[in-house]
Amino acid sequence: MNRSTRPPNPSRRKAQPSQPSQVWFMAHVYVLFSSLKLLARTPLPNLMTAAVIGIALALPTGLYLLLENVQQVSSEWGGVAQISLFLNPDLNKGEVENLFEQLYNHPDISNVRLIKPDEALKEYKEYSGFKAALEALPENPLPAVLVIQPATSDAMAIEHLLNTLKQSDKIDIAQFDMLWLERLFVIMKIVRRSVLILASLLCLGVLLVIGNTIRLTIYNRREEIEIYKLVGATDIFIRRPFLYMGFWYGFFGGLMAWLIVSLSFWLLKGPVRQLVGLYRSQFEILTLDVSSTLILLLIAALLGLAGAWLAVGRHLKAIQPH
Repeated sequence: MNRSTRPPNPSRRKAQPSQPSQVWFMAHVYVLFSSLKLLARTPLPNLMTAAVIGIALALPTGLYLLLENVQQVSSEWGGVAQISLFLNPDLNKGEVENLFEQLYNHPDISNVRLIKPDEALKEYKEYSGFKAALEALPENPLPAVLVIQPATSDAMAIEHLLNTLKQSDKIDIAQFDMLWLERLFVIMKIVRRSVLILASLLCLGVLLVIGNTIRLTIYNRREEIEIYKLVGATDIFIRRPFLYMGFWYGFFGGLMAWLIVSLSFWLLKGPVRQLVGLYRSQFEILTLDVSSTLILLLIAALLGLAGAWLAVGRHLKAIQPH
């Protein structure tokens, strides 16, 4: 067979060059883990930096989680809003039962509970502390009470229902105090906005901490950067390790924040469970779930990247080879 017509040997084929996207990906993976190794060389200072970042991120995270728990409790209170109807003492048993049936079938009322005068007196004796004085009275001064639960939690609808009930001559007093709940919602709105402002300031502080740390790292590696520039390395190539160092600072700071918040709320679980048990509530304290934890880590890592980007962009240009 002629040498020119001989088929090529597969073992002698040159390896095909890698795809540009694959090369780019592998380069970033290499720098990602090499920057982690650089941080591992000085663990104590880097751990202290991550702890500072973690404390700064844990404060707004914990306050936000506390607000979510308060919001859950207030929603439960708002969902069980009740109107107390003190009936006219002159009503007989049949008239009370008739009014009970009318309110029970009312479309704007979801539940009605009748407290008879004897039951009301017994409960008042137990909780008021005036048991001896009440027993000295010749007759029961308390009227029958109907406790109704509105079908809606809308304040305007409840107020309209309350005004309608007050017009009945069978009802002596219709009582519903929602002012304290409205005040609570306003206070929560103010606190939520304050937490947002505080979180913004602390995030700015995280940017400054990471930026200053990266600045010191650039200064310590000044000679190495000058050599890279002498051999023709681009700014993108030189910038990349510092960006990933900022990423790791933010990521480990986020882990610290998660640890601080989770431990704090775990310590609060026992006392909170005892407190809600006194009120016979089914409330369970909210903690950081998987999605919230991932969001926290993502925000922390992005803050680390942003802080490193600002520091590198400013200080890298000042280093020029002689």
